[in-house]
Parts: sequence; structure tokens; C-alpha cells
Amino acid sequence: MKKIEAIIKPFKLEEVKDALHDVGVEGMTVSEVKGFGRQKGHTEIYRGSEYTVDFLPKIKLELVLADSKVQEAVGAIIKAAKTGKIGDGKIFISPIEEAIRIRTEEKGEQAV
Repeated sequence: MKKIEAIIKPFKLEEVKDALHDVGVEGMTVSEVKGFGRQKGHTEIYRGSEYTVDFLPKIKLELVLADSKVQEAVGAIIKAAKTGKIGDGKIFISPIEEAIRIRTEEKGEQAV
């Protein structure tokens, strides 16, 4: 099993969710997060004063999938989230040792 963490632009959430649904992903966790990478934030003007916005709003998706579904899910995320502009986001893939469904105590891929 693998855990996919994807950081995407907020307005791309629905497109990514639909793309994942189309490839058979049944569940995910979504968080509103803030951060920056190479963008380094940007400057805005408010009431005549210029200030720097260091942390930009992003969406973090977390999915745990069977190894066989990972590449298809990653492809769907990339296709749906990509705008071609800076700040499109990142995808991180990590191994998962064990998963346990609390309600039924199922383990492994059956728990996901």
C-alpha cells in the first residue's frame, strides 16, 4: 500500500476529485493548508499599503491505495490539477506499513 499526498490549487479540487472517482478511488482526506515553494508568495496592496503574502492557500489531498492503483491515481491527479503555471503543486508517495479499519478491525488493503 502507498500513501499519496497531493498539494494542489484550491480551485482544482472538484476536477481532481472527479478524476480520481473516474479511476476508482473511493475515499480521500482533504485539508485546507497554506504554504509556498518556488513561488515564494506574492505582494498585494491593501488600503494603499503593500504587503507580502508568504503563505498561499492550497488544498492537501491524502489517499491510501493498493500499489496497483497508485500510478493510475497519480496520473489522474496530474491531468486534472495541471495548469502549466507556477504553483500547480506537488505529489508525494510514501509506503504504508499497515492499515486498520477501526469499526471492523479489517487489516491491510481490505481496510482501505
